[in-house]
Amino acid sequence: MWEFYMPTDVFFGEKILEKRGNIIDLLGKRALVVTGKSSSKKNGSLDDLKKLLDETEISYEIFDEVEENPSFDNVMKAVERYRNDSFDFVVGLGGGSPMDFAKAVAVLLKEKDLSVEDLYDREKVKHWLPVVEIPTTAGTGSEVTPYSILTDPEGNKRGCTLMFPVYAFLDPRYTYSMSDELTLSTGVDALSHAVEGYLSRKSTPPSDALAIEAMKIIHRNLPKAIEGNREARKKMFVASCLAGMVIAQTGTTLAHALGYPLTTEKGIKHGKATGMVLPFVMEVMKEEIPEKVDTVNHIFGGSLLKFLKELGLYEKVAVSSEELEKWVEKGSRAKHLKNTPGTFTPEKIRNIYREALGV
Repeated sequence: MWEFYMPTDVFFGEKILEKRGNIIDLLGKRALVVTGKSSSKKNGSLDDLKKLLDETEISYEIFDEVEENPSFDNVMKAVERYRNDSFDFVVGLGGGSPMDFAKAVAVLLKEKDLSVEDLYDREKVKHWLPVVEIPTTAGTGSEVTPYSILTDPEGNKRGCTLMFPVYAFLDPRYTYSMSDELTLSTGVDALSHAVEGYLSRKSTPPSDALAIEAMKIIHRNLPKAIEGNREARKKMFVASCLAGMVIAQTGTTLAHALGYPLTTEKGIKHGKATGMVLPFVMEVMKEEIPEKVDTVNHIFGGSLLKFLKELGLYEKVAVSSEELEKWVEKGSRAKHLKNTPGTFTPEKIRNIYREALGV
């Protein structure tokens, strides 16, 4: 038995806001736009959105203070600023952080008595403002998932399941100005979503089909995208969206959980951090699903680890024994374990970190 639910209406193509964006008029006449300080200004996406909103006579406020890894306090700053305002919908513009941020704010501006912590109690989250997502990086796929990843006051990245966006507008032009480093990290994030979704215990025949196609596109195009090839970046944008559709059904695996401390404590970008541990997590998964792991390696030219090394993903990370043991303990109780094939003992998790980080 399986289910596949993906209600987001996705529009893809160059100048897509100009061509199809007026559909947002169906959502109302007042919008809150959430974005980061600089990225949306550099790639022209914010100008395109403002032009659309002006032409459709939708009034709006812009909150451009979304952090790279948005915290509970960051979310509440926006909620408190606009708590007494009235919006019909929320637009998330940027990478995964603004898109995840938009979902959280959409709940808290509708359910004004809830706290950020309440977002993690699905019994409490019953109403929200509609969400529109406009991604500007090819990585998270958040435009087609119900997930919001926030950093709690203790510095832990935590995911909650909220709502699917109503509309997603994907204009590949916004990815053309991404740096090579960001293209690598976001591309490996999309790769990780496709691979983890394919290997997850929650995988389904439709999600597997999407995952395999995403992996094939990434294998063929990520190296060229990192070098700045526009056609390859366009195809990576497609792959990122497909991989998002995958994890919307399956969730992620232990690789994501093990990558989180590398981001919050060592400053390694999320996609890169997850990718560094992924091949070693797969080796443990092979105990339970050898054929699927072999399929992944085959798609990536015989070895995912070799493919990632050739991209220049790996670096030596200084980690103390105390840090390592803290990460092992966190990984040993991660909720992601139930989705992850294989038996992950503390010793195996410790070895994954050692192999991935060269410690």
